[in-house]
Parts: sequence; C-alpha cells; structure tokens
Amino acid sequence: MAKQTRQRILDTALTMFNAQGEPNVTTNHIADELEISPGNLYYHFRNKDDIIEQLFARFEERMDAALAAPQGRLPGLEDIWLQLHLVFECIWDYRFLYRDLVEILSRNRRLRLRFARILKRADEQAHMVMRGLSQAGVMRASGDELAATATNVLVIATFWLNYAAARGDKDEHAAIRDGIVQVMMLLAPFLRDAERLHLNTLIRAYLD
Repeated sequence: MAKQTRQRILDTALTMFNAQGEPNVTTNHIADELEISPGNLYYHFRNKDDIIEQLFARFEERMDAALAAPQGRLPGLEDIWLQLHLVFECIWDYRFLYRDLVEILSRNRRLRLRFARILKRADEQAHMVMRGLSQAGVMRASGDELAATATNVLVIATFWLNYAAARGDKDEHAAIRDGIVQVMMLLAPFLRDAERLHLNTLIRAYLD
C-alpha cells in the first residue's frame, strides 16, 4: 500500500507540474488533489524537491533509453526520426522540467549535475549519429559542419518548448511535432538527393 501511495503521489505531481508549472504547485496542492493529509505525503517525501528528484530519476532512465544508438550498424534517416520521437515524447511527458528548467536547476545542485550528464551524453550521441550518417553516405558534410549540426540538434531539442512558449504557442503537443520537423530540417542541406526526397516524404506524411 505504501509503495502504491508513493507511486500515486509521483504520478499526480507530474500531472500537476506539467499542467500548472512546477513553481505554482505546492505539496499541499498535491495532497489535496490526492485527498490525503500533508503528513501522509511527507511520510513518503521530505519536500517538493524530493518529489522532483524522484521524477527526474524516472525521466533520466527514460532519456537514457531514448538516446541508445543502433547496435552493430550505421544509422539511417529512419533511426534519427525514431530517436527524435522517443526523445521528444520523453520531453513532452516531463515537460515541466524543460519549461521551468533554469529555475529548477538553479536551486538544486544535484539535479544540475545530473542534467548536465544527460546533455553530455546527448551531445556525444548527436555527434556520433552525424558521423555515422556521413560514413553511411547519407550526408555529405565536413567535420566542422557535422559537429555544428549535432550541436544545433541538441540546442533546439533542449530549448524548443521554451521558444514555443515565448512565441505564444498554446498547443505544446503541436510544438513538439514542429520541433521534430525543425531538427530533421537541419539535416536537409547535407543530404544526398535520394535521402532529401525521403526526408520530405517523411515530413509530409508526419504533418498530414
């Protein structure tokens, strides 16, 4: 029962953080939503930052899985498309972290270090994928161009929700979809003709 209550607290907190923004939700709000006493909540979690750290651990595990590279072969466009879907779906499900990223990380050093580790792994993975696409003959680009594209992919994926919010977009799910397309279009200038045509087909089907 205790484990079930703990899980319910985490699930409810995630839903509320995503819907209302983490700074606007207190532990009392979470307890009220669950119809439990604040004391019951504090039995499972010391404070709100403790809840956030547990949610971050779930996010971190899922992002690590999303960043896994294809095994035993070079990547193709379909691999990048699928990986972006997994990464952006993870960002969507834990969007409060990205929406309030600077505030959350500024007050929690442990999370700041852990998020930096995720960014480092994502950066390494993006550079490896770009080199793989070049080796597979999918892209034609210099080493500097591949490195710059990899960094741009990571920057857009990390801050796309913040950009969409600043632009006034109301539909964050549509913003995620647009972010995936934006990242894929970074590759377009370097693709060979057949791969560029394939990319355009993928994007048209995705947006229909």
